[in-house]
Formats: sequence, C-alpha cells, structure tokens
Amino acid sequence: MTHETSYDCAIIGGGLAGLSLAIQLCNAGFKVILFEKEQYPFHKVCGEYISMESWDHLQSLGLPLPEMDLPRINKLLVSSPDGNQLTHSLDLGGFGISRYTLDFALKKIAEERGVTVMDNCKVENVIFNNDQFQINSSKGKYLSRVCCGCFGKRSNLDIGWKRPFVNRLPNKLNHFIGIKYHVKADMPADLIALHNFENGYCGMSKIENDTYCLCYLSNAANLKNSHQSIEEMEKNILSANPFLADIFKHVTKIYTAPLTISQISFQTKSQVEDHVLMIGDAAGMITPLCGNGMSMALHASKIASKHITRFLNNKTNRSALEKNYEMEWRKTFSARLRMGRTIQRFFGKTWITNLFVRVLKRMPAITKMLIRQTHGKSF
Repeated sequence: MTHETSYDCAIIGGGLAGLSLAIQLCNAGFKVILFEKEQYPFHKVCGEYISMESWDHLQSLGLPLPEMDLPRINKLLVSSPDGNQLTHSLDLGGFGISRYTLDFALKKIAEERGVTVMDNCKVENVIFNNDQFQINSSKGKYLSRVCCGCFGKRSNLDIGWKRPFVNRLPNKLNHFIGIKYHVKADMPADLIALHNFENGYCGMSKIENDTYCLCYLSNAANLKNSHQSIEEMEKNILSANPFLADIFKHVTKIYTAPLTISQISFQTKSQVEDHVLMIGDAAGMITPLCGNGMSMALHASKIASKHITRFLNNKTNRSALEKNYEMEWRKTFSARLRMGRTIQRFFGKTWITNLFVRVLKRMPAITKMLIRQTHGKSF
C-alpha cells in the first residue's frame, strides 16, 4: 500500500542523528516521517559518553539536561594490556547518559513537535524516481522529497547499495564486535576509563541512576578463539589486563545477558548514496578510542538540516544540496576521522599498545594534543 501523504523528508534510523534531524526540520515547518526498526525505548551498544560540544545543541532540541542530574566527566584513564596506565584531564569533558534514556526522550520531543515516528518498522529499500523517493517499509510505502540515512553501523540498505566498506576483506578497521553491559561499580563519577587488551579495548564511565556503562570492542577473532563464548573471552583475553580482571571480578551486571553487535567497520564511507544523505555512523564512524561518535552524529544532523532547509525552501537544487552537504561534512569531520583511524592502528597488538601508553605517559603534551584532535567545538 502506498500512502497518499507525501513528506518533505523521510529519515531512516531513529538514533541521535535521525531524531535530532527530525526535530530540527519539524521546527522549521516541514513534514517529517522517521522510521526505526526497533520499538522505543530500547538499549543500544554504545559507550554512552557525550562530549560537552553537544550540550547546547541538545538543549536547543528541548532536552532539559540541567534537570537530569547527569554525571560530568573530566578525567581520562588509559591502561595498556600489561597494566600500565596514564591519566589526563579532559579540558572540554563530557557527560554520561544511556541511549535508552536519551533516545526515548528525543523520540517523545519529536512526536510532540509533529514528527510521524514509525518505530518497529523496517525499511526494506528506497527507490528514487521522478525527483522523489519511495520508501518501502514493513508498514507500507511512503513518498518523500528528501531522504536521509541515519541508520547504524551496517544495514540491509548498505548491502543493497553494495557500498564498498561492506565487501572489504577483514582488517584492523572493519572486523569488530561490540559488547555492552550496564553495571554497578565502585569508580569515580568524573572519570572515563579506556582499558586495552589484545585486539580490543573496553570503555567504562558513569551514566544516570548510579549506573555505569561498560562497553568494549574486540576483533572478531578473539571471540572465535574463545569458542564463541563471551564469558570465556572476558576471562582469558580481556582479563589479561589486570584492570579489567579486577573490574569483571567486582562489578555487578544489571543485564542478564550483554547487548552485542557485529561487523563494525571504521572504513571510509560515502556521505551520499543514490541521492540519500548519510548522517551519523552511516556516513562514517569514528573509532571509540577517540570517543564522540554521538557528538559527531548530532553535529552532522545540524549540518544536514541547514542544507535540507535551503532545498525544501527552493533556494537550491538537489545537486547543490548533495554537493554542499558532502563538502561541509568532510570539512568538519574528515580530519577527526583520520586521526581516529591513525590512533586505532597503535592499538591491537599487545606490545605496540604497551609501548604507546608508556610513551604517552612520559609525554603529556602529545596526549593533550591527541585529546584535542578528537573533541570538536560547540555547535
């Protein structure tokens, strides 16, 4: 069934990029429909640390951050597999909040502003014809002038478009699994910790309600070598780092089972695919060692909103919309992503990570420079 109502913008993916974009476009007076395959509210595999560059933007969307009593994070601890550690202040810093809480709050704001939210609805494909999009979903067919891909790290649409990163052979940037718990722990509320292990790293920081997010990325080979057992991998590989051994020994896990995701890629991606604007992880994913993937998604939505608004107000054509969005996205994020991929290559092999942490520990100016390169400015 094709719905008669045509929308100004259809957004595929109801994470931070999609919800933020939907709210901005609705505020500008446009008719917006958003598709999300999951049912709100739901948890996501995510580090759940947001740098302060996003604070003003989230408030502008209607999120009452000062009233939410969220932990402020301004210190970094990095440990190597051999247990060496360095600590450093985070000048800009960030705050912790679960995606369960944040996404659901933004979803409710989006609906209040007039966004048509179609959750528990999978988009099967997108067809561009006669200067409009037809979005074929599990709940019917919808028409729209603009379409944006705000889905996660890999989707059926990526496969259908045969995007290059989908078919790359496994390497240090594209063959990861992600695993997340919420836990109760004894850890400073103002600290984010990054603990390295063989071919992976684990982040831990406080979120709301006296709870901590423990999320790690591992090369898929670690799980394969652990007989596909997450518990065995944590015991034999992650716990080789004494910090992680102590954490897994003493934390209380809230989930009965961890959240997991596979086939994570940090390879370069295109920002426009068959006239669909890519935003957030769909356009390019920063390595979690550098953090701020959530801030980049939010910032990209603001960039996209500006250019889409000009197009929908007939101040530019589709070709210029796509070109200008792509140019500004790359100007804003390319160096940051490149730095993330560079840092990523220093982590993985145990001896390289051990050496890198020892060097950074003796050279705090370099550590400060790397942190500055991976945090943006308020937008």
